[in-house]
Amino acid sequence: MAKMEKYVKSEEGENSLPAPNISSIKNKQRRGEAYRDMKRTLNKEKKKAKKRQRQEREALGDKAPPKKIPKTIENQRVYDETMVNPEDEEVAQDEATDETATYFNRETTPKILITTSDRPKGRTNAFCKQLKKVIPNSDVFYRRGLDLKKVIPQAIEKEYTDLVVINEDRKVPNGLILSHLPNGPTAHFKLSNVKMDKEIKNHGESTSHFPEVVLNNFNTRLGHSIGRLLASLFPHDPQFTGRRVATFHNQRDYIFFRHHRYQFRNAKKVGLHELGPRFTLKLRSLQKGTFDSKFGEYEWVHKRHEMETSRRKFFL
Repeated sequence: MAKMEKYVKSEEGENSLPAPNISSIKNKQRRGEAYRDMKRTLNKEKKKAKKRQRQEREALGDKAPPKKIPKTIENQRVYDETMVNPEDEEVAQDEATDETATYFNRETTPKILITTSDRPKGRTNAFCKQLKKVIPNSDVFYRRGLDLKKVIPQAIEKEYTDLVVINEDRKVPNGLILSHLPNGPTAHFKLSNVKMDKEIKNHGESTSHFPEVVLNNFNTRLGHSIGRLLASLFPHDPQFTGRRVATFHNQRDYIFFRHHRYQFRNAKKVGLHELGPRFTLKLRSLQKGTFDSKFGEYEWVHKRHEMETSRRKFFL
């Protein structure tokens, strides 16, 4: 089988002599040097091409052709008929009557109870303390053998609006249950990539101000419901003061959480200083009502082998 020859293009765009086949070099050190030389040459050619294109666009001005939009998995996603149109009257009616409507109408003030699986270890306890710093008006309750079905009536009696349960496996937090009280819904997430604030380089310290909540890319009806459920954990105050911001960014059905503080460097530039913690959520199920693992009615359940038929199909 003949070996394929690589040609290095000159600045005029013509093919020069064929470049040597790097894999044919026996010496490992020389092979590595040849590969690095080839990469440097290619990078220089790319920079020159970009510079040439930029100069051509500047010369053409308004007549320059539009920039090409690169193809990504996100903008090539499979069409979903449940995509939400913000101006849809049916969506507006659903939002006005769903379980979180009183929160967005500012009739209810969020009060959050954060608890854990039975007898959690140190890292799970530390993560709960971190969540308490992020979520205003929240309390941490450490379970000692108490069944979760008994915790929910007590939380409702004490006027908690949401229950957050952190589960763990092998001393590592790996699951999050979010139940909106008193009538649900309840979402179950897989929890991964947990980083405490001290594990983030140059992290800042959180303040007691209410954070701004940013929700990105929750575009389907299911994603819209999950976004509203997550937003209901934080006080809904458009006239908030402070520079904290809590972000839930959905990308390919993975929800990335980040906690930052704005840094106003001048009148035009704004920076972000990460406070921590950071973690990733993956929706496993959405259940009507409060948590009930046996008799609960599920609105949506993630079934991997049936649903993940394409890399470009997403649900949130």
